[in-house]
Amino acid sequence: MSRNDVHSTIRERPNRVVLRRHADVVAAAHDPETFSAAVSQHLQIPNGLDGAPHAAARRFIDPFFTDHELDGYMPGFERIAEDLVASLASSDSFDAVADLGARFAVRAQSHWLGWTARLEDTLLEWVADNRAATRSGDKTRTTEVAARFDGIIRALLAERRAEPHDDLTTRLTVLTKSDGTLLTDPELVSILRNWTGGDLSSIALCAGVVVAGLMAAPQLAARVRAASDAEVDAIVDELLRRDDPFVSNRRRATRDTSVGGCPIAAGQVVVLDWREANTDPEVFGSEFDAAAHADDNLVYGTGPHVCPGRPLAARELRVLVRAVLAAGDLEPAGDPVREEPPVAGYRTVPVRIR
Repeated sequence: MSRNDVHSTIRERPNRVVLRRHADVVAAAHDPETFSAAVSQHLQIPNGLDGAPHAAARRFIDPFFTDHELDGYMPGFERIAEDLVASLASSDSFDAVADLGARFAVRAQSHWLGWTARLEDTLLEWVADNRAATRSGDKTRTTEVAARFDGIIRALLAERRAEPHDDLTTRLTVLTKSDGTLLTDPELVSILRNWTGGDLSSIALCAGVVVAGLMAAPQLAARVRAASDAEVDAIVDELLRRDDPFVSNRRRATRDTSVGGCPIAAGQVVVLDWREANTDPEVFGSEFDAAAHADDNLVYGTGPHVCPGRPLAARELRVLVRAVLAAGDLEPAGDPVREEPPVAGYRTVPVRIR
């Protein structure tokens, strides 16, 4: 199969179409009236909403990700990254995914949300189980893992209502919507699941991809050490574009239409393949070029459903990369193991710091 074949629009099954070309994926992502995000049977705020409900949800979610809001958490993120890297740098080797990425993600997210450190092992176990369940494709396993995470969130919400804290989780419990009502428990669980359940695994996978990329290109690592925050973010985004750990999102066609010459019937599930679109040869050359590719990079999606947590994820990854490179040079400590579909990125990336 040629590279152009890979990036064509392909009908996989009778009721599912996969969009792989960059132009097709972008067109669908920017047309929520034709390609609805309301695909899952479960409540998903905000990514499973469309139209006015989606816009209303973004109005009360997006303020949590402004520079003003996130600046206060940066010293904590930096301390967490430096302490973790210091503990790993003294060992003969460590895994950039589980030991570095997942543990940093749990600690950083807990710092951001005000969650206690006693949850760390529980959350790390959940991250590993969630990736294994996703990898298996077994719906019973994925349902059980999702329910377990919902239980963790419900317990935290109950604690905050019984004893409010000065933290983001407590703020959510008293947040009012545009109609003046409080968020319901199902809505709160959905929001926190979206913010944490997905992000913990995502940051772990991103750490593996970025560390592997920097380890393979010492000159790029040297460039990052001297780079501004904006340039670090751009380089990280480009590394993730070339080996995108965020595989796809689903939409559902609301009417008969076509994309790239492929007919799509009303009701069909349409898969936006971010990973393939992000290496479309019609848009991206073979060269590593963070500046040239920035506007077309789909790592965090595009359109009205672009990831609201991008500013937080970018800051976390920047802090982690700076801490790792400040500790020394990265060296392979064994052969990395790739993840298996439907997960992407690496399962393990053995590394040592010299």
